[in-house]
Amino acid sequence: MGARSDGTVGKRGLQAATCRFPTRGPQIEALLARDENFRCICDDLAAAEEALAAVEHLPESLRAARRLEYEEIVVDLAEEIAEALERANVVAMRRSPMH
Repeated sequence: MGARSDGTVGKRGLQAATCRFPTRGPQIEALLARDENFRCICDDLAAAEEALAAVEHLPESLRAARRLEYEEIVVDLAEEIAEALERANVVAMRRSPMH
């Protein structure tokens, strides 16, 4: 996934992630701005949701299997986003050296 300069970097991913985690919008935006991996996960979520929506246009013989596949992908990516948001909330505390 290459960097784009058209101003759409992360926008689909931002929208997909904030739809899943509406109360975490500011955190999602901040993490998108500084973490390329997180941007990729969010963009992958957007793509998987689009593919899931398009399943209805597939031949009936493929529909159920593809729906299940994309539903699992969406769940896995949403879990990755939740984990990344939790990790981003952790503040590392350094212990003072004992004298």
